[in-house]
Amino acid sequence: MTRQLPIIAVATAPGKAGVGVVRISGKNLEAITKALFQKTLKPRQANLLTLRNSDGQTIDQLIAIYFSSPASFTGEDVLELQCHGGPQLLELVMRRCLELGKDEGLVIAEPGEFSLRAYLNNKIDLAQAEAIADLIDAQSEAAVRGAARSLQGTFSNDINALIEEITQLRILVESTLDFPEEEIEFLENAQARQRLLAVKTKLQALRAGAKQGKILRDGIHIVLAGAPNVGKSSLLNRLAGEEVAIVTPIAGTTRDRVKESINIEGVPIHIIDTAGLRETIDVLEAKGIERSWDAIRMADLVIFLSDIETQADAHNLREQILSELSPKCPVLDVLNKVDLFAAPPRIAQGNILLISAKTGHGVEALKQKILQAVGWAGPQEGAILARSRHLDCIERAAEHIEKSEEFAANGNSSLELFAEELFLAQNHLGQITGKLLPDDLLGKIFSQFCIGK
Repeated sequence: MTRQLPIIAVATAPGKAGVGVVRISGKNLEAITKALFQKTLKPRQANLLTLRNSDGQTIDQLIAIYFSSPASFTGEDVLELQCHGGPQLLELVMRRCLELGKDEGLVIAEPGEFSLRAYLNNKIDLAQAEAIADLIDAQSEAAVRGAARSLQGTFSNDINALIEEITQLRILVESTLDFPEEEIEFLENAQARQRLLAVKTKLQALRAGAKQGKILRDGIHIVLAGAPNVGKSSLLNRLAGEEVAIVTPIAGTTRDRVKESINIEGVPIHIIDTAGLRETIDVLEAKGIERSWDAIRMADLVIFLSDIETQADAHNLREQILSELSPKCPVLDVLNKVDLFAAPPRIAQGNILLISAKTGHGVEALKQKILQAVGWAGPQEGAILARSRHLDCIERAAEHIEKSEEFAANGNSSLELFAEELFLAQNHLGQITGKLLPDDLLGKIFSQFCIGK
């Protein structure tokens, strides 16, 4: 990334709007500002100005606000131009800025470069920077609130507090290594094991919260699987509340995956209706079935759907599906078309959920089963969003705390290893906020942000 040069990008989403924002960030932007408007702008004041092209013709009348370093989002000088929101107009504004800023090295920003500079200039930590992207991408009101808490530093504060506890405990253990005859007594008097247990308990709570936060951020990817004509498309339509998939009595109607997203208790649910699984000589249907198997292998949860007429024949297909799944992927067994009976049928297996996609019977219970199956604990005050990266770091830290507990119990011979495991746990937690993150991983994280953010 071009971290030393001034950068420019459109900060608003593509498309037509009442207002479009062009953002410039860099060191000493006074020269660019003066070239654009022939005047020096006072910091943090809105200015109604006219931007002209090289022939003196008006490009746009806009509002310009100048933020001087370090009192800005990036920690550098920042110029924000609030223009009218036409895509072609914003392109002309960008082009004119690049033209007049050429001598100062003005270049188009790379994805996430504004947030990266804010991170590098200690305006935010890495978890807060990621929360900016999560806030933009939030798929529910609960996700918005969780991302906002992370952006305000709630998640980072919890991480930093835990790092500090581990650091102080590690310092205590390491300080005893020079006095081998007093090590155990000293650690016992300092309640080292009790402090380690407190760290372990807090880390477990943090891990549980991060798992909930990951569900809230990423949602649940569900695949509806089963034989043809068991009601997968009807169930998708019922869950979505509208007709998003074609339903006919003809087996094999669904030839490709149909995707729809819904919301259950603030959790984004991404549902994929797949082609019915069977042997076929139809080339198009076979291709759809192949894609169905690909979706099943990638699912967070599989709903295996059968109906009254095909239930007896569904066992082999279910076993085949189980053989393709990760051991961590749960399967919900659902029996559809119970509306064909005056009373719900009796079945031998008590864990099969009875529904009617046609009437809606049992669908609300199915929604609750979905949340339970993936470990959703329900709406919580103070919930934060978390990424797979965060959860991985927390779980690795937890593994090292477990090992440190074993070494602590072994006495003098293992105290150096005790301290080393604490150090490793501390490092993994530090990667969440970016204190100990390699540059290549840093670039990968910010490259996933949108341009202009």
